[in-house]
Amino acid sequence: MYDVTIIGCGVIGASLAYTLSQYQLRVLVLERENDVAMGTTKANSAVVHAGYDPANGTLMATLNVRGSAIMEQLCQSLSVKYKRIGSFVVAFNEEERAQLERLYENGKRNGVPDLQLLDGAAAHEMEPNLSENVCAALYAPSAAIIDPWGLCIAEAEVAVRNGVELRLRSTVTGLEDRGDSILLHTTSGDCESRFVVNCAGGWGHEISAMASGAAEWEAHPSRGEYYLLDKSSGDMVHRVIFQCPTAAGKGVLVAPTVHGNLIVGPSAQEVEGPLSRENTRSGMDSVVEASRKSVPGVDFRQSIRNFAGVRANTSEADFIIRPAKGIPHLLHVAGIKSPGLSAAPAIGEYAAELLEKSGLALEKKADWNGKREQIRFKDLSDAEKAAVIAKDARYGRVICRCETITEGEIVAAIHSPIPPCSIDGIKRRAGSGMGRCQGGFCGPRVLDILARELGCDPLEIRQDGEGTYILTGVTKGGEQA
Repeated sequence: MYDVTIIGCGVIGASLAYTLSQYQLRVLVLERENDVAMGTTKANSAVVHAGYDPANGTLMATLNVRGSAIMEQLCQSLSVKYKRIGSFVVAFNEEERAQLERLYENGKRNGVPDLQLLDGAAAHEMEPNLSENVCAALYAPSAAIIDPWGLCIAEAEVAVRNGVELRLRSTVTGLEDRGDSILLHTTSGDCESRFVVNCAGGWGHEISAMASGAAEWEAHPSRGEYYLLDKSSGDMVHRVIFQCPTAAGKGVLVAPTVHGNLIVGPSAQEVEGPLSRENTRSGMDSVVEASRKSVPGVDFRQSIRNFAGVRANTSEADFIIRPAKGIPHLLHVAGIKSPGLSAAPAIGEYAAELLEKSGLALEKKADWNGKREQIRFKDLSDAEKAAVIAKDARYGRVICRCETITEGEIVAAIHSPIPPCSIDGIKRRAGSGMGRCQGGFCGPRVLDILARELGCDPLEIRQDGEGTYILTGVTKGGEQA
C-alpha cells in the first residue's frame, strides 16, 4: 500500500514528488512514457512569468507569484540553468498602452515586485531591436528564463534518490474507489494507494472520467509551434518580449534561452489531443508574422529546430487543483497551462497542503537531501577542467563539439537516478545535440555510448519515445557492434 501515488511525471508531478520526498511517506509516480518530462514540459517557452497577467485572487495568480519567488533558489540547489532577465509586454497604440496600465495594476495587486511602465524611448533604449512602432512597455524585472525539462528531471532525480518509486511505461487504465484507498490498474500491474494525485497533464480529463464516470471538465488542448534559432541570434533581445495578451494566451514571444539561443513562438491552435504535436506551415507562418511585429530583425534563416507543444487548456479558466467530486482521496491537479512552469514549485507545495488537510500525515525526514550537483564541463575554469579530467579521463573527450559536451557528462547522465534510454534523453540531461547541427555529428557516438553503458544492442536505442528506433538492421558484414 502506497501513501500517495502521482499520475504523471512532467514538471508538476515531479514538483509534487520532490515536495513529498521530504516526508516519511511511501510515494509512487506513474509515467506513461519511457522518460520523465516528455509532454508539455519538454516543449514550451521556458519562461518563468512574473505574474501580472492572471486575474487577482485566482490560484493561477497566487501560485505563479509564489513559484516565481522561490524558483531561483530551487534551481541553484538542483544545478538547473536559470537566468532572471526580466520581460517586456509591448504596446503599439494607445488602446494597448491602456491595457499595459491594467496589467500593471493587476500585477501590483498580485504582489509582483518592481513593475515599471516605460514609454517608447525608454523601452528602445533597453531593447534597441524592438520595432519602431512600440510606444510603451510593461517591464517586469522578476521574470526569468529556465531549463524546463532540466527542472523536471532534477526534481524527479532528487525524489527518487530520497525513496520515491518511479515506474516508467506505466499507463493508468482504470481506478477503483475502495473508500479509504484507491486501486489503480496500470499497464505495469495493479497498485493500491491511500491517496492518488492526478498530474496527467493533457490526459488529466481521462483520469477524471475513470474515477467518476465522466470528466469534471472539458479538455481543449491547444498546440503551440516554435522556432529555435542558432546562438548567433541569441543576443537579438536581452529580455523576454511579449505582445499584449489575448483570450488565446500570451501571444508570440521573442526571447533568449538559458542555452544561448533565441526562441520565437508559440502559435495557438486548438487540437484533438496531447499528441497533436506536428508543425504546420500555417502555424509556423503565423509565428513569423506575429514576431516581426515586435522584433522585425529576427532572421529565421538561422532556425536550427522547429517544434510544437500542447497546452492542457480546459473549460475552466483557472488551474484545477481540488479533490475529485465524491472521491476525497483523489486530488486533481489539472488544467495547468501557462503559467504552469512558473507555478510548478508552488503547486507542489499547495498540493501537499491539500493532501495533509485530507488526512495525510506529513512527518519530515531527518536525512532528506534536496540538493543535486551536475558537472557542466564547458562552464568550468581551466584549472577545474584539469582536475575533473585527472579524476576521470572521459571528461577530456569531447563528443558534442557544437556544445562542448564530453563523454564523462554523457556517462554521468546514463548512470543518474533516472537513466535515459534515448538520444534525446541524453540531450535533455547533458546537452549533446542541442547545437547548430542538432546531433548530426555527435548522435551516432552518443548512440554507441548509450548501448555500451546500458549493455544493450544498438538496435534497441531510440531517438526519444517508444518506437522511435534509429537503427533497423545491419547492412554490411562483420560482427555487429
